[in-house]
Amino acid sequence: MKWKVILTTATAAATTGLLLAACSQSQTKTDNAGNLHTGMAQKQVLNWSENGSELTTLDTSLVTDSISANMINNTMEGLYRIGANNKITPGIATHTVISKDKKTYTFTLRKNAKWSNGDPVTAQDFVYSWRRTINPKTASQYAYLYSGIKNADQITNGKAKVASLGIKADSKYKLTVTLDKPLAYFKLLMGFAIFFPQNQHAVQKYGKGYGTTATKMVYDGPFTMQGWKGTNTTWTLNRNPKYWDKQHVYLEKINDQVVKSTTTGFNLFQSNKLDMATLSGEQVKNEKNNPKLVLRKTSRLNYLEFNQKKVPALANAKLRQAMSLTIDRHQLVSNVLADGSAVPKGFVTTGLATDPATNEDFATENTVTEAVAQNNAKAKQLWTEGLKEVGKKSLTLTLTHDNIDQTKEIAEYVQGQLEKELPGLKITDVTLPFKNRLARETSGDFQLAISGWQADFADPISDLGILTSTNDYNFGKWKNTDYDAAVKQAEQATNQTVRWTALGKAEKIIGTDECVAPLTQATIAQMVNPKLKGLIYNTSGTNYNFKNAYMAK
Repeated sequence: MKWKVILTTATAAATTGLLLAACSQSQTKTDNAGNLHTGMAQKQVLNWSENGSELTTLDTSLVTDSISANMINNTMEGLYRIGANNKITPGIATHTVISKDKKTYTFTLRKNAKWSNGDPVTAQDFVYSWRRTINPKTASQYAYLYSGIKNADQITNGKAKVASLGIKADSKYKLTVTLDKPLAYFKLLMGFAIFFPQNQHAVQKYGKGYGTTATKMVYDGPFTMQGWKGTNTTWTLNRNPKYWDKQHVYLEKINDQVVKSTTTGFNLFQSNKLDMATLSGEQVKNEKNNPKLVLRKTSRLNYLEFNQKKVPALANAKLRQAMSLTIDRHQLVSNVLADGSAVPKGFVTTGLATDPATNEDFATENTVTEAVAQNNAKAKQLWTEGLKEVGKKSLTLTLTHDNIDQTKEIAEYVQGQLEKELPGLKITDVTLPFKNRLARETSGDFQLAISGWQADFADPISDLGILTSTNDYNFGKWKNTDYDAAVKQAEQATNQTVRWTALGKAEKIIGTDECVAPLTQATIAQMVNPKLKGLIYNTSGTNYNFKNAYMAK
């Protein structure tokens, strides 16, 4: 997921064990009195923060960023929820039957699941939602994830009717999904926001305003949202009294706010106004021995993206390779960021997936060393050759990026290296709020950009799929027929060895052609209140699951 972005650090913030001795209702005056257990604080309020990124939408069909996906993940629910270590846990589905050929899934839905407006959650809510998302008129950037579901590709290409999608409500609480081919990661997809149900009455009632504010929504998850008006940077999640499993939701309220500066966030944490604050380099160094410091590994890759459509010269592979070779990624992660981030081995991050035959990490197994190495002499050579091939003596480019601290630090370093090492290159900085930067990239209004991608599920295809020539997230409009063929083979393969080989081929093509330049594999450094327990953090997909989180005494 974009800015969005499989290793988990064991911390106090990720503790999942709950003591079972119950408190009596007389011991607390909170609404969830019957839910609280020994060791839980009577006041169940969490003060959370988002590091610089705004909430953009609550519409599951249109979500593209990790902040919005995390909010949807905690206010909505699909067939499954993703639990600790990316394990499937119960959601709206109570039972699943899979056919022998693994192409038909029949789900039995729970009858006690309700929307926050009182409507029951039914099989038709899933049918309506999926059809709305896959409909080309909706222009969902995540519609490509439906590939593999019967007729999905034909629908997105305008060659089949939306109603032909392989999903059917057999009855009010029975749902059948038919696939074109077995999908090894299908169950993980069912826990991802883009596959959640939608209440047709709400969508039609709010029209174009659906999902643009907290009040123009209905919710079927553990929490409901209050206070988000579409552009403001503070909102609240409240425990949902109509949620089917509300007895296991302990937090009454989550106060969330966007914090642009890590200095501000740290100060708010120190003054007990925040229970979590994200840190940057120098702060991480200063707090390295503080037991409240949590380093969360992620599957997020930060990379330099080249817009080959807007700047035809960037279609020259030598120019892209030259820019990549100027970057000392070890210096970038160790001295510039100094926040625990790692040097990437390719486009797919380490720790995401392992070879089923050798158990070797996918990124390690398929790395192209030169794609993430520094070689200034070769960079100058390729730069000179590339400029000659495109008929230019110099280039002036813009570098677009977010206004959050870490991204600004990456951009400043990249700009400095490019201008220092490549003769005739001039870079103009364009710093924007997250929402504006994302809009610029989506519309193709950029030349160079510091982009970020986090895997939506724990499989290399989640990363590799976005760089195919027809994918909406391929903002740079790179096209390589061999790459497209390799990804297609991986998507269609039923043999595990064939699939893994095709995925590896695709990864190596990225490294050789340098269609993007990997910069850092992100680590999130946070100060976390040790009283926060039961929080589930995953490095891919939607990161935070607050359902069972609570504040200890």
